[in-house]
Amino acid sequence: MKRDCVFLLADKNMRATFEGFFSRQGFHHSIGCGGIEIDLMRDLVVAAGDNDPGLFTRSHELLRPFLNTHRHAVVVLDAQWDGSPGAVSIRTHMESMLSANGWGTQRCAVIVIDPELENWIWQRSVHVAMEIGFDSLEDMNIDTDLRHAWPDEQYKPEYPKKTLETFLRKKHIPRSSAIYKNITARVSVSDCRDSAFLQLVGKLREWFPPDSGEVTR
Repeated sequence: MKRDCVFLLADKNMRATFEGFFSRQGFHHSIGCGGIEIDLMRDLVVAAGDNDPGLFTRSHELLRPFLNTHRHAVVVLDAQWDGSPGAVSIRTHMESMLSANGWGTQRCAVIVIDPELENWIWQRSVHVAMEIGFDSLEDMNIDTDLRHAWPDEQYKPEYPKKTLETFLRKKHIPRSSAIYKNITARVSVSDCRDSAFLQLVGKLREWFPPDSGEVTR
């Protein structure tokens, strides 16, 4: 029997992000879809050494071994990298290549985070505050440097990755994939309004519709 879905991810930080979310008990309830069986070892795949540009050119090759083992495939990468043609062109090209190489148009999805993964990490949450070295959410919200990089009227910092790295250095915290995992294991999913995340949620709901008796939250 085929497994539900394979996730091809650009790097270890992205893997940690998905591990954190999928490790939550009943994670599917939080995004309003039916049950999905996820094995973190078999269903989360990192293209070691390829990163975003490699996935752009080789995702169809990297996913070929999973054509007969998984019902669906999701590829996730950043829009911002040297030589990037932009989010729309990335998605169009990759979907075309995946479709032509056996996945068709209904079995796969390409999720392009614009500009980058850290868009999914930043949230005005005590869990984010603690992971980046603040004692409380209030301390994070009143930090002058952070308010400059992330004004109240902005949903996310303009430069999410650079901002995260800056504050980790400021707090003398080594950058680690564990930070991503710890955040996504705890923060509110409903507060993430990033368009790429919503695209992913919509696709999972389409592929795995909730059972009539399930309650979402």
